[in-house]
Formats: sequence, structure tokens, C-alpha cells
Amino acid sequence: IAEEYGLKYIKLILNGKTLSADQRLDEQGVRNHSKMMALKVSEEDRQRHVREEAQVKDQKENGSEDPETTPFLEIADQKGNPLNIPHEEKKALILAMGFHEKGRSLLKRKQHDNALCHLLQADEQFGRCGSSLLTMVDNYAVLQLDIVWCYRALEALSCLDDGKMRLQKAEDCFLHCYGEHRQRLLMIKGSCGREEVLFLRLYLLQSLLSYIEGNDGQATLQLQKVEGLYSRLCPDAEKMAQLVALGFSEREARLGLRASQGDVQEAAMHITNRRQLGYCRADASRALHQADGDVDQAYAILVDSQAALVTNNNTERAVSQELVQQLLYLGFERQVSETALRLTGGDLQLATQLLLDNQGFLTSSSQAETSSESKEDMEMVNEVLEDISRHEEDYLDLTLEEESELIATMKSYLTRGSTLAV
Repeated sequence: IAEEYGLKYIKLILNGKTLSADQRLDEQGVRNHSKMMALKVSEEDRQRHVREEAQVKDQKENGSEDPETTPFLEIADQKGNPLNIPHEEKKALILAMGFHEKGRSLLKRKQHDNALCHLLQADEQFGRCGSSLLTMVDNYAVLQLDIVWCYRALEALSCLDDGKMRLQKAEDCFLHCYGEHRQRLLMIKGSCGREEVLFLRLYLLQSLLSYIEGNDGQATLQLQKVEGLYSRLCPDAEKMAQLVALGFSEREARLGLRASQGDVQEAAMHITNRRQLGYCRADASRALHQADGDVDQAYAILVDSQAALVTNNNTERAVSQELVQQLLYLGFERQVSETALRLTGGDLQLATQLLLDNQGFLTSSSQAETSSESKEDMEMVNEVLEDISRHEEDYLDLTLEEESELIATMKSYLTRGSTLAV
């Protein structure tokens, strides 16, 4: 393939898995007449992939840290409760989330072929985790949607069966995480409007696959569900303008309107409360869990904890909560994240390297004791940080522009099919 089309580097994908050059083709399920997807890989992407694989291999071979005594690493379920999982599964989950975030970043830039490679690497790492773990968090379901969305963009008809399987996994995982009627989501977050965009994409992809299989009836039923969700979730231009005029960002306006079922006043209050409180999702989830879903009681818990934090740190330099959130996403705990940012004068890259050098443990002398950052280390840190969203609900902030185009395409296909049948 490479010689025929003049390609220097390629990746071959079969049934949703990237083929390895270290194994025989028959050992990887390749048979005569197997349909594979060939993706062109640039020199830059190849070098980046080599670095990532070397990093994964190094972590597997040298990951000697004890997960039970490494406090900066915390993985939580939808309620914010820390999950006690085996060390190997924990490492695999972290790698999976890293590859997924990188893939999502490329997906936003519409680099679908490169994004798919990273998403499939994330899926491979998720596969090393126990099935019970995968049903506790919605990351795995979102990954399945992202992979099939890439299949759609690349028009990979050879991945049809794999796409159906992935969408079923996503639906099952959402059902387990959120509840049949989203009741768990309502208890944890107080609303489910923002997560509805995930179901819109799920039903839309299911409609597309049904149509490709020739099941127009099922495709039409799914598309009707999609249109119902789209009418509720598509941002109203006038309402968006009202919120933007109040000083809110477009992202805040979209998520706020969806959380408040399109009510402008409630959306404004919702956004303002989130801004003023500045609580991360894990903190809010824990508070709601402690309060058994009572929002007022959860609010009191958060206010009390924030007041104690202010009292303890009233003589210390303030740090940007936006930067703290990025360190929390990496898995560091809040207290050491804030300390690292203070020690480095608010420099995110230096704070990250400081925490990595000290394995998440910081003392007053840590800044002096930390090893000097090599150029290679800093490049790796910067590469990771550039793909981490500054907003914890970035994966829910879909503008629905691509979905709108696909809905229109599906309607034209189904209408034409109905006309031909008549």
C-alpha cells in the first residue's frame, strides 16, 4: 500500500484495532479478504507516536511507585468517590485518559485520521482495565462515541460492525453511569441538560448505521429522537446574545442554557454560581453525595470548606483557580497543586514539573531541591498540557454544527429512499 500510493508511513486498522508490526498478521486476526483501513502518517506524527510508545513502555517497566502511598493520584466515580483499583489498572486508566484527551484535541481540529490513532490507543489501554471499572465512569462511553464519530468522518464503511458494537457499549455504559432516566445524574449534578448532547450524538450515529445497513425504519425512528433533542439543545441565537451581553462566554452560555432547559434567567444564575464558587466537579460531587443529593445542604458543605480554606491561607498568595483545575485534571491533589503554583509564581509548566519531580510531595524546600528541568522533560510537559482543556466540561460543549449537517443529510437520504419506494 505504501509503495503503490507513495506513502512513507502508514497505520493499518482492522476491526477497531491498530495492527502491530511486532506480530504476525494471522495472530492479529487478519484473514484473506479482510477489509482494513490504511491511514497516512506524517513524519511529525510518527515521531510523536514513537515518543508516546516509549513513554508508555517506560511507565510499564519502571512504574515502581506505590499507588497506595502516592497521594497526588486520584481517580473518582461519578459521585466523586475515590476508586480503589489495582496498580496496573490505575496506570492503564491514566494512559487511556491521556490518549483520549489528545485524540479529542485532534478531533476538534478535524484531524480525524491522527485522532483515530490516539483514540484507538486509548481504547487499548481501557481494555486493560476491569469491566466493572469501565462501568463506573462515563469516559469509556464518550471514547466509544468519539471513535465512531471518526469512522463517520473518514467514511470507514469497513468498520461498520465495529461501530455498532462500540455504540452499544456506549449506550450500556451511559445507562449504568447515569441511570435509566438519568436519575443518578440528576442527583449528582442537579440537572442532565448538558449531558443530553452525548445522547444526541449517540442516537444520530445509530440512525446513520441503521441507514447504511438498509434499515430505513429504524433509522427514521432514531432520527426522530435526535431531532427532538436537537430542538431543545441547539443554542438559541437571541438567548445566547443576551447572556454574552451580560459578560459570559459563549461556552458558558451554551452549557448554562442546556442546564436550565433554555431559561435565560436560570442560566445566568447557574453560570454566576459556578463562577463565584469555583468548585471543581469532584468537590461538588462529594458534597452532593455527603448531602444525599440535597443541593442546599451540599452548598453549605462547600461554603464551609471554602471558608476554612480561606482562613488557613489568608496570609498566602492567591493562585488562579483555572490553573489549579488543570493540575487537578492531571491527578494532583488540590493542596499540593496550590502550593506548587505559589512556589513557581503561577507558572503552570514549572508547577507541573515540580510536582512530577517530587512525586506529588511538597515541602517548603521542594523548590530548591527539585532537579533542573531538561528541555526534553519540559517539552513533554508542555505537550501534555496543551491538550488538556481549561474547562472540565469541555467534552459537553458541542456547538452541534456538525450534527446539524449530518441531520440534514440523513433527512435527505431517508426522504429520497421513501420517495423511491413509492
